[in-house]
Amino acid sequence: MIAEIITIGDEILIGQIVDTNSAWMAQKLNLAGIKVKQITSVSDDRQHILDTLEQASQRADIILITGGLGPTKDDITKKTLAEYFQTGLRTDQEALENVKQIFARYKVEVSEINKKQAEVLENCKILLNKNGTAPGMWVEQNGKIFVSMPGVPFEMMYMMEDLVIPKIKETFKLPTIYHHTILTAGIGESILAEKIADIEDSLPEHIKLAYLPKLGLVRLRLSGSGPDANVLNNEISVFSNKIVKQISEYVIIERDIAIEKAILDFMELKQLTLATAESCTGGYISHLITQHAGSSKVFLGGAISYSNNLKVSMLGVSNQTISSFGAVSEETVREMAQGAKNNYQSDYSISVSGIAGPDGGSIDKPVGTVWIAVAGKNKILCKKFTFGNKRAQNIERASISALTLLFKLLKEEQA
Repeated sequence: MIAEIITIGDEILIGQIVDTNSAWMAQKLNLAGIKVKQITSVSDDRQHILDTLEQASQRADIILITGGLGPTKDDITKKTLAEYFQTGLRTDQEALENVKQIFARYKVEVSEINKKQAEVLENCKILLNKNGTAPGMWVEQNGKIFVSMPGVPFEMMYMMEDLVIPKIKETFKLPTIYHHTILTAGIGESILAEKIADIEDSLPEHIKLAYLPKLGLVRLRLSGSGPDANVLNNEISVFSNKIVKQISEYVIIERDIAIEKAILDFMELKQLTLATAESCTGGYISHLITQHAGSSKVFLGGAISYSNNLKVSMLGVSNQTISSFGAVSEETVREMAQGAKNNYQSDYSISVSGIAGPDGGSIDKPVGTVWIAVAGKNKILCKKFTFGNKRAQNIERASISALTLLFKLLKEEQA
C-alpha cells in the first residue's frame, strides 16, 4: 500500500511556516503499514494543484492532502478538487451544524462566509472535524483514495488518528511494519558501520538497517515488514541483540528517544539528582533537559557562569585556577563541576567551558576547543573536545558530548 502526501499553501514554500504535518503523517502511516512514496508541497495555484494530483494518482494508492480548506478567497483546494473530480459542491448539513455549534460556544453569529466551511465535494464522504470548522473529505475514484484535510496541525492530527487511519485499515489488509531503534553516542557513523558490517550483511531481505546521524549521535533503525507481527518482532530482536552486544560501549538505549530523556529516566529510576554549570553552552544543556515533562524529579537547576567572576562567585572556582590555566581548561571545568555538585547539593553535575566562536580563539586554544567535566558519587571525568568553527554546531556538539560523558559515568557508578 503506497501513499503520497501533498501539502498546499504558499506559506510553506516561502518559508513562513515549517511543514511539520508531512513528517507527522508519514510516521503514523508507516506505523500502520503504509509506505509513503513521496511528499510534495505545492503553491496555492490551481494548475499546480491539478498537475500534482494527476501525478500523485499515477504513483500512489492513497493521496493525502492538507491545507487550503479555509473560508477565504486564497483557499482554493475545494474548488480545485471539484474541478479535478469533475463534480460540484454541496452543503453538508452535519458539517453545517458542527460550524454552528462551534460559533455558539463563543456566542458569535455564523456569517455567510463561515457557513461555506460546510461546503464539500458532491462525491465525497465527509470526515467531521471536531476541532474546527473545515470538514475533511474522503473520495474514492478509479481505485484510488483521496483524503483532503485541514492544514491546522491539531485538526489534521485528530482526523488522521481517529478517522482516516482506522478507515484505511477497514478498507485494506495492511502488512505489519516494525521499527526498532538503538541510540548510540560517542562514535561516528562510518566507524559504527564498520563495527557492525558483518551483522548488516547477514540481514534478510525484509529487514533493513538505517543510519540516522545527528551531531554527536547516531540512531540505528532496524525496520522490517511481514504478515506476522510476532515473528517479525522476534527476528528483529535477534539482530538488535547482536548489534547491541557488538557495540555495547556506545549504546545509550534501545528506544527512539533523546539522549537527555534516556538519562532523565535512568536517574529518576535510581533516585538521583543533577545540576549543571554552563559557560559556552549558555544554558542549552538545561534547555534540553527541561523540555521534558517530569524533569524536575531529577534536575535541580544550575549556573550559566559565562564570566570568570561568576565562575568564582557562583561555583567556587579558584581565581588562581583561572589565572594559571584559563577559563577553558581541565582544572577550571573540574572545579566548576565540583562546585555545582556541592553548592546545589546534587548527586551528579555537568560543567562545560569552551570557545564557541566564531572569534575568541588562540593558537593554543582555537575556536571549537571545549572542556567538559561530569562529577558523580566517587569521581570526576574530564575530557577535551576540538570541534569546528560554527558557533551553533559547537554549542550543540558540546551539549550532546556532555550528556554522553554523564551517561558513561552513570553506567560506571550505577551498574
